[in-house]
Amino acid sequence: MDTPPPDWTLLRSLLAVAEAGSLSAAARVLGLSQPTLGRHIRALEANLGQPLFTRAPDGLRQTQAAADLIPHARAMREAAERLALAAAARGEGLAGAVRISASRIVAHHLLPPILARLREKHPEIEIDLSASDASENLMFREADIALRMYRPTEPEVAARHLADLPMGLYAARSYLDRAGRPQTMDDLLALQWVGFDRSDLILRMMARLGVTVGRNFFATRCDDQLVYWNLVRAGCGVGGMQARIGDADPGLERVASFVALPALPVWLTVAEALRAVPHIRLVLNALAQGLRTPLDPAPASR
Repeated sequence: MDTPPPDWTLLRSLLAVAEAGSLSAAARVLGLSQPTLGRHIRALEANLGQPLFTRAPDGLRQTQAAADLIPHARAMREAAERLALAAAARGEGLAGAVRISASRIVAHHLLPPILARLREKHPEIEIDLSASDASENLMFREADIALRMYRPTEPEVAARHLADLPMGLYAARSYLDRAGRPQTMDDLLALQWVGFDRSDLILRMMARLGVTVGRNFFATRCDDQLVYWNLVRAGCGVGGMQARIGDADPGLERVASFVALPALPVWLTVAEALRAVPHIRLVLNALAQGLRTPLDPAPASR
């Protein structure tokens, strides 16, 4: 008797474990319990009559049987996601849930009042806000709408350039009262700075401005941008931020108007198949309208 083809649920679990490297990490990705995921893997191994993973000091290691299956499982996942997109695109009416992906800074500082106004006008729309600095895959429905700070290049994704966020350098007034307000580039570089830890983004930006420094130039470092900004607000030193956010904080002062930071572009993106769905289109328009005003150039530095 021929062996029946594996169930897609089992293959999805195989992919998650192969990509995450452990049962516990894969369970978090899929929103399943670890015992359930373990049962899926054992069921698939029984179906195939071969082991799929062996234990290793750093997690689980694929067997050749798993490696042979994974390209086909990925093709099935892509087909399933395209099917889900096609089904979602047939949705009618304004009711429904919309998942929005945005950076932690944008999600924390800019989106809450926009989403509150949207929900007040359209209580039938539900919002799932994913605050993450990782780029979620729109084609795999990890998000319906994404706000990104770079021009998207994925195929089958519609993108709208909303604005360019002006950027500035800021420090707490309390810190500047102690350390002095910089009048020259040498004054500025003599101050304490807050930087990123493992990311070299700030180092590369400063190099483009003609300032070559190393990681140790920053006495305080953190890659989480919300925490980074709170370190600046607390008086740990100078840091960069979107001007509209920095100028709105009464405890901060913009410094070094003689330094022109590059603007940060904002792109509103959605899978091409979904942008005409009524409730998603409504959220797209609300985000565009709400973000354009606060993203206009901020007033001159204090």
